[in-house]
Amino acid sequence: MVDPVNAQQFGRVAVMFGGDSAERAVSLNSGKAVLNALLRQGVNACAFDPRERQLTDLIEEKFDRVLIMLHGRGGEDGAMQGALQQLGIPYTGSGVLGSALAMDKIHTKQIWQCLGLSTAKYRIADKSDFEAGSCGAIMMELGNEVMVKPAREGSSIGMARVTSAKQLETAIQEAFKYDNQVLLEQYIDGPEFTVSVLQGRALPSIRMSTPHNFYDYAAKYQDDTTVYHCPSGLSADKEAELAELSLRAFNALSCSGWGRIDVMQGAEGEFYLLEANTVPGMTEKSLVPKAANVAGLDFDALTMAILATSLSDS
Repeated sequence: MVDPVNAQQFGRVAVMFGGDSAERAVSLNSGKAVLNALLRQGVNACAFDPRERQLTDLIEEKFDRVLIMLHGRGGEDGAMQGALQQLGIPYTGSGVLGSALAMDKIHTKQIWQCLGLSTAKYRIADKSDFEAGSCGAIMMELGNEVMVKPAREGSSIGMARVTSAKQLETAIQEAFKYDNQVLLEQYIDGPEFTVSVLQGRALPSIRMSTPHNFYDYAAKYQDDTTVYHCPSGLSADKEAELAELSLRAFNALSCSGWGRIDVMQGAEGEFYLLEANTVPGMTEKSLVPKAANVAGLDFDALTMAILATSLSDS
Protein backbone atom coordinates (compact mmCIF):
# COMPACT_ATOMS: atom_id res chain seq x y z
CA MET A 1 0.00 0.00 0.00
CA VAL A 2 2.79 2.42 0.93
CA ASP A 3 5.52 3.04 -1.61
CA PRO A 4 9.02 2.35 -0.33
CA VAL A 5 10.61 5.59 0.78
CA ASN A 6 14.14 6.68 1.36
CA ALA A 7 14.69 8.27 4.75
CA GLN A 8 16.97 10.91 3.29
CA GLN A 9 14.36 12.29 0.91
CA PHE A 10 12.52 13.88 3.83
CA GLY A 11 15.47 16.03 4.86
CA ARG A 12 15.39 17.47 8.36
CA VAL A 13 12.08 16.68 10.06
CA ALA A 14 10.54 18.44 13.06
CA VAL A 15 8.22 16.15 15.00
CA MET A 16 5.88 18.69 16.57
CA PHE A 17 4.26 17.59 19.81
CA GLY A 18 3.28 18.93 23.22
CA GLY A 19 1.67 22.31 22.70
CA ASP A 20 -0.81 24.03 24.99
CA SER A 21 -4.06 22.15 24.46
CA ALA A 22 -5.98 20.07 27.00
CA GLU A 23 -4.53 17.03 25.20
CA ARG A 24 -0.89 17.96 25.83
CA ALA A 25 -0.14 14.83 27.87
CA VAL A 26 -1.40 12.53 25.11
CA SER A 27 0.48 14.55 22.49
CA LEU A 28 3.73 14.17 24.41
CA ASN A 29 3.33 10.39 24.44
CA SER A 30 2.36 10.24 20.76
CA GLY A 31 5.21 12.51 19.70
CA LYS A 32 7.89 10.62 21.58
CA ALA A 33 6.75 7.30 20.09
CA VAL A 34 6.71 8.73 16.56
CA LEU A 35 10.08 10.46 16.97
CA ASN A 36 11.71 7.24 18.15
CA ALA A 37 10.21 5.34 15.20
CA LEU A 38 11.62 7.85 12.71
CA LEU A 39 15.05 7.77 14.33
CA ARG A 40 15.07 3.97 14.14
CA GLN A 41 14.61 4.25 10.38
CA GLY A 42 17.36 6.78 9.83
CA VAL A 43 15.23 9.89 9.43
CA ASN A 44 16.94 13.11 10.53
CA ALA A 45 14.20 13.97 13.00
CA CYS A 46 14.10 16.25 16.03
CA ALA A 47 11.54 17.02 18.72
CA PHE A 48 9.82 20.40 18.50
CA ASP A 49 7.42 21.61 21.21
CA PRO A 50 5.70 24.85 20.12
CA ARG A 51 5.05 25.71 23.76
CA GLU A 52 8.81 25.95 24.26
CA ARG A 53 9.95 27.15 20.83
CA GLN A 54 9.22 29.91 18.32
CA LEU A 55 7.94 28.76 14.93
CA THR A 56 10.58 30.92 13.27
CA ASP A 57 13.11 28.43 14.67
CA LEU A 58 11.88 26.03 11.99
CA ILE A 59 13.26 28.38 9.35
CA GLU A 60 16.41 29.33 11.20
CA GLU A 61 17.28 25.70 11.88
CA LYS A 62 16.48 24.70 8.30
CA PHE A 63 13.77 22.11 8.89
CA ASP A 64 12.44 20.71 5.61
CA ARG A 65 9.06 19.52 6.89
CA VAL A 66 6.95 18.98 10.00
CA LEU A 67 5.25 15.83 11.22
CA ILE A 68 2.37 17.15 13.30
CA MET A 69 1.62 15.18 16.47
CA LEU A 70 -0.24 17.96 18.24
CA HIS A 71 -3.68 16.90 19.46
CA GLY A 72 -6.50 19.36 20.08
CA ARG A 73 -6.62 23.11 19.74
CA GLY A 74 -3.70 24.92 18.25
CA GLY A 75 -2.40 21.85 16.47
CA GLU A 76 -5.37 19.94 15.08
CA ASP A 77 -7.74 22.81 14.30
CA GLY A 78 -6.03 24.43 11.31
CA ALA A 79 -4.13 27.10 13.25
CA MET A 80 -0.75 25.37 13.08
CA GLN A 81 -1.42 24.20 9.52
CA GLY A 82 -2.02 27.80 8.45
CA ALA A 83 1.11 29.01 10.21
CA LEU A 84 3.24 26.36 8.52
CA GLN A 85 1.77 27.24 5.14
CA GLN A 86 2.70 30.88 5.70
CA LEU A 87 6.24 29.76 6.51
CA GLY A 88 6.32 27.59 3.38
CA ILE A 89 7.04 24.40 5.33
CA PRO A 90 5.33 21.13 4.23
CA TYR A 91 3.50 19.21 6.93
CA THR A 92 1.65 15.94 7.42
CA GLY A 93 -2.07 15.28 7.28
CA SER A 94 -5.01 17.52 6.54
CA GLY A 95 -4.76 21.14 5.47
CA VAL A 96 -6.27 24.21 7.08
CA LEU A 97 -9.87 23.65 5.97
CA GLY A 98 -10.04 19.94 6.73
CA SER A 99 -8.39 20.40 10.11
CA ALA A 100 -10.69 23.24 11.13
CA LEU A 101 -13.87 21.47 10.04
CA ALA A 102 -13.01 18.13 11.64
CA MET A 103 -12.08 19.79 14.93
CA ASP A 104 -15.55 21.34 15.18
CA LYS A 105 -18.04 18.56 15.97
CA ILE A 106 -21.02 20.78 15.19
CA HIS A 107 -19.85 21.86 11.74
CA THR A 108 -18.80 18.28 11.05
CA LYS A 109 -22.31 17.00 11.76
CA GLN A 110 -23.92 19.78 9.74
CA ILE A 111 -21.83 18.93 6.67
CA TRP A 112 -22.50 15.20 6.99
CA GLN A 113 -26.20 15.87 7.49
CA CYS A 114 -26.38 18.10 4.39
CA LEU A 115 -24.73 15.36 2.33
CA GLY A 116 -27.15 12.71 3.57
CA LEU A 117 -24.54 10.81 5.59
CA SER A 118 -26.05 9.06 8.59
CA THR A 119 -25.46 10.76 11.93
CA ALA A 120 -27.37 10.88 15.21
CA LYS A 121 -29.99 13.52 16.01
CA TYR A 122 -28.57 16.52 17.82
CA ARG A 123 -29.12 19.95 19.32
CA ILE A 124 -26.67 22.76 20.03
CA ALA A 125 -26.26 24.57 23.35
CA ASP A 126 -24.72 28.03 23.14
CA LYS A 127 -23.28 29.62 26.27
CA SER A 128 -24.66 33.05 25.31
CA ASP A 129 -28.30 32.02 25.40
CA PHE A 130 -28.55 28.63 27.11
CA GLU A 131 -31.63 28.22 29.29
CA ALA A 132 -31.62 25.46 31.90
CA GLY A 133 -35.38 25.18 31.57
CA SER A 134 -34.97 23.77 28.06
CA CYS A 135 -33.23 20.60 29.26
CA GLY A 136 -36.41 18.57 29.74
CA ALA A 137 -37.59 19.22 26.18
CA ILE A 138 -34.14 18.45 24.81
CA MET A 139 -34.04 15.13 26.63
CA MET A 140 -37.42 14.13 25.18
CA GLU A 141 -36.45 15.22 21.67
CA LEU A 142 -33.19 13.26 21.76
CA GLY A 143 -34.56 10.03 23.22
CA ASN A 144 -33.93 10.61 26.95
CA GLU A 145 -30.28 9.53 26.74
CA VAL A 146 -27.84 12.16 25.53
CA MET A 147 -24.11 12.59 24.93
CA VAL A 148 -22.80 16.04 25.84
CA LYS A 149 -19.67 17.15 23.98
CA PRO A 150 -17.74 20.43 23.85
CA ALA A 151 -17.70 21.38 20.18
CA ARG A 152 -13.94 21.70 19.82
CA GLU A 153 -12.21 19.29 22.21
CA GLY A 154 -10.81 15.82 21.65
CA SER A 155 -9.95 12.71 23.68
CA SER A 156 -13.47 12.79 25.21
CA ILE A 157 -12.47 15.78 27.36
CA GLY A 158 -15.51 17.51 28.86
CA MET A 159 -17.89 14.81 27.62
CA ALA A 160 -20.71 13.15 29.56
CA ARG A 161 -23.52 10.68 29.03
CA VAL A 162 -26.75 11.74 30.78
CA THR A 163 -30.21 10.29 31.36
CA SER A 164 -32.10 13.14 33.07
CA ALA A 165 -32.75 16.85 32.59
CA LYS A 166 -30.84 17.67 35.78
CA GLN A 167 -27.81 15.67 34.65
CA LEU A 168 -28.01 17.37 31.26
CA GLU A 169 -27.93 20.84 32.81
CA THR A 170 -24.92 19.94 34.95
CA ALA A 171 -23.07 18.34 32.04
CA ILE A 172 -23.70 21.33 29.76
CA GLN A 173 -22.38 23.75 32.37
CA GLU A 174 -19.29 21.56 32.77
CA ALA A 175 -18.78 21.41 29.00
CA PHE A 176 -19.04 25.21 28.81
CA LYS A 177 -15.73 25.31 30.72
CA TYR A 178 -14.11 23.98 27.55
CA ASP A 179 -16.13 25.64 24.79
CA ASN A 180 -18.86 28.24 24.25
CA GLN A 181 -20.78 25.79 22.08
CA VAL A 182 -21.75 22.28 23.14
CA LEU A 183 -23.08 19.43 21.00
CA LEU A 184 -26.01 17.51 22.47
CA GLU A 185 -26.29 14.22 20.64
CA GLN A 186 -28.78 11.35 20.82
CA TYR A 187 -27.05 8.38 22.44
CA ILE A 188 -26.84 5.38 20.12
CA ASP A 189 -27.04 2.19 22.16
CA GLY A 190 -24.77 -0.19 20.30
CA PRO A 191 -21.15 -1.03 19.52
CA GLU A 192 -18.65 1.72 18.74
CA PHE A 193 -16.26 1.39 15.81
CA THR A 194 -13.38 3.42 14.49
CA VAL A 195 -11.97 3.38 10.98
CA SER A 196 -8.48 4.66 10.29
CA VAL A 197 -7.78 6.30 6.95
CA LEU A 198 -4.29 6.27 5.46
CA GLN A 199 -3.37 7.66 2.05
CA GLY A 200 -6.89 7.26 0.67
CA ARG A 201 -7.52 3.77 2.03
CA ALA A 202 -9.68 2.63 4.92
CA LEU A 203 -7.82 0.29 7.28
CA PRO A 204 -9.63 -2.58 9.05
CA SER A 205 -12.26 -1.34 11.49
CA ILE A 206 -11.82 -1.67 15.24
CA ARG A 207 -14.68 -2.32 17.67
CA MET A 208 -14.19 -1.01 21.19
CA SER A 209 -15.87 -2.36 24.32
CA THR A 210 -15.48 -0.82 27.75
CA PRO A 211 -17.10 -1.21 31.19
CA HIS A 212 -17.06 2.59 31.47
CA ASN A 213 -20.23 4.61 30.95
CA PHE A 214 -18.82 5.42 27.50
CA TYR A 215 -15.44 5.38 25.74
CA ASP A 216 -14.09 8.23 27.87
CA TYR A 217 -10.61 9.64 28.54
CA ALA A 218 -9.81 7.03 31.19
CA ALA A 219 -10.96 4.18 28.94
CA LYS A 220 -8.77 5.52 26.15
CA TYR A 221 -5.57 6.25 28.04
CA GLN A 222 -5.52 5.37 31.71
CA ASP A 223 -6.65 1.81 32.38
CA ASP A 224 -6.58 -1.62 30.80
CA THR A 225 -10.27 -2.54 30.90
CA THR A 226 -11.05 -1.49 27.32
CA VAL A 227 -11.02 -4.35 24.81
CA TYR A 228 -10.18 -3.71 21.15
CA HIS A 229 -11.47 -6.10 18.51
CA CYS A 230 -9.67 -6.02 15.16
CA PRO A 231 -10.94 -7.62 13.02
CA SER A 232 -14.08 -6.08 14.50
CA GLY A 233 -16.41 -9.02 13.86
CA LEU A 234 -18.45 -7.37 11.11
CA SER A 235 -19.46 -9.38 8.08
CA ALA A 236 -17.53 -8.68 4.88
CA ASP A 237 -20.47 -6.71 3.50
CA LYS A 238 -20.81 -4.60 6.64
CA GLU A 239 -17.06 -4.03 6.79
CA ALA A 240 -17.12 -2.76 3.21
CA GLU A 241 -20.15 -0.56 3.98
CA LEU A 242 -18.41 0.95 7.00
CA ALA A 243 -15.19 1.55 5.05
CA GLU A 244 -17.08 3.32 2.26
CA LEU A 245 -19.05 5.46 4.72
CA SER A 246 -15.87 6.42 6.57
CA LEU A 247 -14.04 7.44 3.40
CA ARG A 248 -17.01 9.52 2.26
CA ALA A 249 -17.18 11.19 5.67
CA PHE A 250 -13.43 11.87 5.68
CA ASN A 251 -13.46 13.35 2.17
CA ALA A 252 -16.60 15.41 2.86
CA LEU A 253 -14.64 17.43 5.42
CA SER A 254 -11.74 18.04 3.00
CA CYS A 255 -9.50 15.86 5.17
CA SER A 256 -6.42 14.30 3.61
CA GLY A 257 -3.36 12.18 4.30
CA TRP A 258 -4.37 10.25 7.37
CA GLY A 259 -6.94 10.34 10.15
CA ARG A 260 -9.76 8.45 11.81
CA ILE A 261 -13.55 8.32 11.69
CA ASP A 262 -15.56 7.23 14.75
CA VAL A 263 -18.91 5.49 14.26
CA MET A 264 -21.71 3.91 16.31
CA GLN A 265 -23.90 1.02 15.13
CA GLY A 266 -27.60 1.00 15.97
CA ALA A 267 -29.84 -1.90 16.92
CA GLU A 268 -30.83 -2.55 13.30
CA GLY A 269 -27.22 -2.63 12.12
CA GLU A 270 -27.19 0.90 10.72
CA PHE A 271 -24.10 3.09 11.19
CA TYR A 272 -24.11 6.61 12.63
CA LEU A 273 -21.11 8.89 12.15
CA LEU A 274 -19.77 10.48 15.35
CA GLU A 275 -16.70 12.56 14.55
CA ALA A 276 -13.46 12.84 12.61
CA ASN A 277 -9.90 13.01 13.93
CA THR A 278 -7.16 14.52 11.76
CA VAL A 279 -4.25 13.89 14.16
CA PRO A 280 -5.21 10.69 16.02
CA GLY A 281 -3.18 9.39 18.92
CA MET A 282 -0.04 7.36 18.27
CA THR A 283 0.59 5.89 21.73
CA GLU A 284 0.80 2.20 22.60
CA LYS A 285 -2.95 2.27 23.36
CA SER A 286 -3.88 4.15 20.19
CA LEU A 287 -6.24 2.86 17.54
CA VAL A 288 -4.52 3.71 14.26
CA PRO A 289 -1.44 1.57 15.03
CA LYS A 290 -3.71 -1.35 15.97
CA ALA A 291 -5.58 -1.15 12.64
CA ALA A 292 -2.37 -0.66 10.67
CA ASN A 293 -0.85 -3.73 12.27
CA VAL A 294 -3.79 -5.89 11.12
CA ALA A 295 -3.33 -4.38 7.64
CA GLY A 296 0.32 -5.46 7.64
CA LEU A 297 2.02 -2.23 8.73
CA ASP A 298 4.05 -2.21 11.91
CA PHE A 299 4.47 1.00 13.92
CA ASP A 300 7.63 2.09 12.13
CA ALA A 301 6.14 1.55 8.68
CA LEU A 302 2.98 3.41 9.72
CA THR A 303 5.05 6.34 10.93
CA MET A 304 6.89 6.53 7.62
CA ALA A 305 3.58 6.40 5.75
CA ILE A 306 2.31 9.32 7.82
CA LEU A 307 5.50 11.27 7.17
CA ALA A 308 5.09 10.57 3.45
CA THR A 309 1.81 12.52 3.48
CA SER A 310 3.96 15.66 3.77
CA LEU A 311 5.25 15.06 0.25
CA SER A 312 1.91 15.97 -1.33
CA ASP A 313 -0.16 19.12 -1.01
CA SER A 314 -2.52 19.04 1.96
